[in-house]
Amino acid sequence: MNPAVPSTPGGATAPVPQSVLRKVTGAAAAGTVVEWFDFAVYGFLATQLAHAFFPAGDDVVGLLQTFAVFAVAFALRPLGGAVFGVLGDRIGRKRVLALTVLLMSGATMAIGLLPTFGAVGVLAPLLLTLARSVQGLSAGGEYAGAVAYVIEHAPADQRSRYSSWMPAATFGSFSGAALLCWGLTAGMGPAAMNEWGWRIPFLVAAPLGIVAFYIRRRLDESPVFQEALEAQRGKEHAPLRRTFALQWRPMLILGGYIALTALSFYTFSTYMTTFLREVVKMPADLVLFSNVIALAFAAALAPVLGRVCDRIGRKPTMVASSVLLGALAVPAYLLASGGSFGMALGGQALLAVGAVTANVVTAVLLSEVFPTEVRYTASAITYNVSYAVFGGTAPFVATWLIAATGNPMAPAIYLTVIAAGALIAAWLLPETAHRPLDAGTTARHTPVHDRA
Repeated sequence: MNPAVPSTPGGATAPVPQSVLRKVTGAAAAGTVVEWFDFAVYGFLATQLAHAFFPAGDDVVGLLQTFAVFAVAFALRPLGGAVFGVLGDRIGRKRVLALTVLLMSGATMAIGLLPTFGAVGVLAPLLLTLARSVQGLSAGGEYAGAVAYVIEHAPADQRSRYSSWMPAATFGSFSGAALLCWGLTAGMGPAAMNEWGWRIPFLVAAPLGIVAFYIRRRLDESPVFQEALEAQRGKEHAPLRRTFALQWRPMLILGGYIALTALSFYTFSTYMTTFLREVVKMPADLVLFSNVIALAFAAALAPVLGRVCDRIGRKPTMVASSVLLGALAVPAYLLASGGSFGMALGGQALLAVGAVTANVVTAVLLSEVFPTEVRYTASAITYNVSYAVFGGTAPFVATWLIAATGNPMAPAIYLTVIAAGALIAAWLLPETAHRPLDAGTTARHTPVHDRA
């Protein structure tokens, strides 16, 4: 067994065997796949859910109501980040990550079992909203905790290499969800899919969640967290208010950069399919198939860019992602507007390069920017607020911009403007690669409870 030994202080506190590191990364990624597969299925089945859970009549109104429930989950993600972040910093990463995947899979399975509007009337959308609320709370505690757990095991010079499997899992889960929904629709036909087939992807959450829960429950707590817990023994844990007081500046700067991560992710993974269908007028099956391929490409690219990020550093990677997205957004939309399958795939691939780069560096920054004792709390809140504001609104804002300006390139220009703001954040944030993991960016080596 070859130990993964940190090359500089700040990786794992003791040599971690490669077998353990692979197990930790696999377990974190498996749970992330389940979490985001469950979250993605709702978006891909929005049309079927509108027919099942809302009154018959205006299809547009039903779809808008379905997306309103979709937005509820985004609104609750920051609250989930705060709740599960505080718990994760108090009782450990492992326990909270086991809980989040159980909650997500349970809520998703519940959607697959819910009665329709035709059976119970207005109770149906109320139950759907409740299930989505649980999904949103769970998602708020998942991603930041998963990357923190992996990074707290990883060697200091390979932190991005291992944490990049979390964005790979996210892109892969969206691809898997899209592929399953596309395959079911093609195999069963639209009528059967609308009547009962939409339940199948939600019910798949049950076995996937049980497996991920079992894997996570068998893991040990991260060595970095255990060391921090011992250092804090007998002392009061930093409350949420104090975390904000001490970490507000790095939270604000990192949140400014994550705005680009969130917008590019949902522009690429979600809105581009709407753009191709509604603006370019491509057939729906070709659009979804091109999106599946583009998402699979993004998942495969993430581990490669993780190694690059470790080699060149965080700031150059942040700058590269900002420049790529700022420079390629308009060309990507222009290429996709060509209307052919190849052009649609090419446009999405151009966006994917910048979006994956942003997501990869964000994953490692979430842990490197904040000290161990408040890492889960600060990173989860920062990440989820930015995603709620810029990710959850991405399809709506893009659609509104085209309607308001009459310019189909307006969403690309919006992405370019946000990329310029992210470039400023990249300049303000200090380099964190290879630095001690417990240092944070505001006060090095000083426990939170000892800081004024």
